[in-house]
Amino acid sequence: MDRANVSGNRIKEARKRANLDQVELAVALEVEYQVKITQSDISEIERGIRGVKDYELDYISRILNVDPTWLLRGNNNEI
Repeated sequence: MDRANVSGNRIKEARKRANLDQVELAVALEVEYQVKITQSDISEIERGIRGVKDYELDYISRILNVDPTWLLRGNNNEI
């Protein structure tokens, strides 16, 4: 199966480093940016099943305090 996104693993890593669970990330997206993404959506994004819209990736990066380019490409630098 082809992956629907390339950032899922890094989103999961950054979310865990931020000490947020999937529900907390989903709530933060809705409260801070009025973006409705469910816990199930977050799970599917992290597993590469669901794609991520550009604005979703931007907001996720803001909440997780990481560079959106890192979420897309990764690198050897620390988050």
